[in-house]
Amino acid sequence: MRASLIQIAVDPDESVDSRRRRAAALVREQRGADLVVLPELWPVGAFAYESFADEAETPDGPTFREMSKAASEAGVWLHAGSIVERAPDGRAPDGRAPDGRAQGGPDQDGTLYNTSLVLSPAGELVRTYRKIHRFGFDKGEATLMGAGGELVTVRLPETTLGLATCYDLRFPELFRGLVDAGAETLVVPAGWPARRREHWTLLARARAVENQAYVLACSTAGTHAGVEQSGHSIVVDPWGEVLAEAGTDEEVLTVDFDPGTVATTRERFPALKDRRLGLETPPATR
Repeated sequence: MRASLIQIAVDPDESVDSRRRRAAALVREQRGADLVVLPELWPVGAFAYESFADEAETPDGPTFREMSKAASEAGVWLHAGSIVERAPDGRAPDGRAPDGRAQGGPDQDGTLYNTSLVLSPAGELVRTYRKIHRFGFDKGEATLMGAGGELVTVRLPETTLGLATCYDLRFPELFRGLVDAGAETLVVPAGWPARRREHWTLLARARAVENQAYVLACSTAGTHAGVEQSGHSIVVDPWGEVLAEAGTDEEVLTVDFDPGTVATTRERFPALKDRRLGLETPPATR
């Protein structure tokens, strides 16, 4: 199986429409790949919080339309990274009117979501994934966006993808849930800051080893609202070996890998079978 991770650079002087067209051209160039992956929030920039409400779109909006044409022309499965999604009916799931914020604190849903799009080689929207763990603690994404609540897998002919986004990488229980749902290849688009790059590569390898799965982690290059991006998109095999790693500039990272290695690894080293679930927590002692 061949995967191409497009580590696109986000330039604040480039318009969103221009970047969509440029990303679509890069996707078209990947004809011959089976799967193409774009980073998190590449149309607007993961840290460009002030632009989220203005650039929000529905899952069938302009980013989808541009990516749909590109996926069908290239004949590839496309994880189109993520967009700032506005709920299609303009209201949050609890019926509040939209204002671009998660009202009442970071634990309540709002009208905006950090939403990934997965398209088939025919250009059809197959699945969406709303990011579960929002970054920023009590500011930024954590207050501007609602939280997703569903684990999402996508069955490709060669492998089953498990979807996560950026900050999700720090929460191993999410990935365990994806593995339990059948995931063999974990796809993680991100807008990861350069100052925490070592965490990025460490966590990508850890998620691969502990879940005995491939990890395809695609980050951005460039600068988002003054925040330098890490780059270093990475592909890790089920043993934690790095198959390919990008640098810090815009580039396309292409790697061939064998999805059958997941089953072989889990059979030869069946650590997942030794999990013990439902253990009781003893009362605290003084």
